[in-house]
Amino acid sequence: MVKKTEGGGFEEKLGKLEEIVGKLEDERTPIEESLSLFEEGVAISKELSVKLEEVKRKIEVLKKDAEGKLKLEKFDDEVSDQ
Repeated sequence: MVKKTEGGGFEEKLGKLEEIVGKLEDERTPIEESLSLFEEGVAISKELSVKLEEVKRKIEVLKKDAEGKLKLEKFDDEVSDQ
């Protein structure tokens, strides 16, 4: 089970995670605060990962079939490098 952090949407949580990383990279941040920030960052990272997986499962891609009609297909997470 992922521990829920403060409310907010995906973008807000991603911004918070970026802010935490910035503070962790600052060598003036005290070790106690760094540990607390690290724990918070890990929790946010897990939440974002879970949300991305949920979205990934829900995505469907519209594709045209041979007759030019649009049809829904499940999202294929295998991306070809063509």
